[in-house]
Amino acid sequence: MRTVSEFPAKLAMVMEALSISRVRLAQQLAVDKSVVGRWVAGAVHPTEHNLARLSSLVAEQLTGFSLADWNLAAEHLAARYGLPLRAGWGAAPDQDNPLAKFVEASQAELDLRGASYEGFWRTSRPSLLQPGEIFHDYGIIRRRAGGTVEVRMAGSGLDFSGWLVPASGDIFVFLYDPVGRSPLTVLCKGVSLPRAVVLDGILLLAALDSDRTPVAMPIVIERVGDLTGQEDDDLAQFSAMAEKRPVPLEPLTDERLRARLFRDAILNVGGAACLSRGSTGLGLDG
Repeated sequence: MRTVSEFPAKLAMVMEALSISRVRLAQQLAVDKSVVGRWVAGAVHPTEHNLARLSSLVAEQLTGFSLADWNLAAEHLAARYGLPLRAGWGAAPDQDNPLAKFVEASQAELDLRGASYEGFWRTSRPSLLQPGEIFHDYGIIRRRAGGTVEVRMAGSGLDFSGWLVPASGDIFVFLYDPVGRSPLTVLCKGVSLPRAVVLDGILLLAALDSDRTPVAMPIVIERVGDLTGQEDDDLAQFSAMAEKRPVPLEPLTDERLRARLFRDAILNVGGAACLSRGSTGLGLDG
């Protein structure tokens, strides 16, 4: 499927011009509101079917609008239909941004190793609420247009989305959940073979307790399936995973998994031992 360049910017322009919210747009397209949110954020590109339906919906209010108009540059699309072009929309990424430089430096490894991590996965990590228990999330990893690798993970009502970046033989995963407002960072040892089966790493997150305590813990990620190559089918399979709870294709034994996850203490920054503090600016600590 051919993707539309600058699509998030163009969609945001169109939505503002039509005075339509993400929720309303999702209702009219019969998709979940989170799908529209991921379109606007650039995490997911609409399928050809959804892009055609979106174009028909826009054409009802923007006379003459067609599917081909999405391929116009953002500024040309704005000029043709009087859309509210905003500063920064359609602009190239800031190449002085350190993260942009990191992604740029990893491009060769993305091209070489990105496909190794595509598939459906199950994570295993120590439960923060039930000591001694193992918590699982289920997710999908897939390459997107331009070679980036998208990651989505779901569990216990949370839906994390973000990106995987391989670098120096390791993989860095940056995720965010808008419901719990929870960022996650995962650092795993990468693989050199064409198909990753198990990934071993460290998870860094803010716990969902009242203090949002920073926590670092072991995490093991096991492959539970391969992508079909059909985006709608793959997303449907991802959506059903939390309920079906598929087992890994080459599962680790429970003994080996527990030995890995509970070998090291869970690190946290909180409570009376925490050294974080502030000041009023007048020398009063708090």
